[in-house]
Amino acid sequence: MQIQINPGDVEATESLEAHIENEIRDKLKHIADQVTRIEVHLHDTRGPKHGVDKRCMIEARLAGLDPIAVDHDSTQMYDAVEGAAGKLSRAINHKLGKLNDRRRATQ
Repeated sequence: MQIQINPGDVEATESLEAHIENEIRDKLKHIADQVTRIEVHLHDTRGPKHGVDKRCMIEARLAGLDPIAVDHDSTQMYDAVEGAAGKLSRAINHKLGKLNDRRRATQ
């Protein structure tokens, strides 16, 4: 599984990049063989203003399927990454579950 991090207007420290990779690999370990590429986009939506302004958008590409994209906003980038990774895991599981249901129905 290839993970590409696009920091956008956020300072992507080694610590943040390691956290992103660890979080994604942990959440997707059960389907890692089906995921070809992950793109992570980080944004500070409000700039120097305060509030919920950190956004993590993750797009997953699975072999033979359309891309699946999710995002999560938080006051902290680490929390935004964790939230988006969790959403991605649930979205992929949902998509694969629907595909398996269709396959069973046609047999």
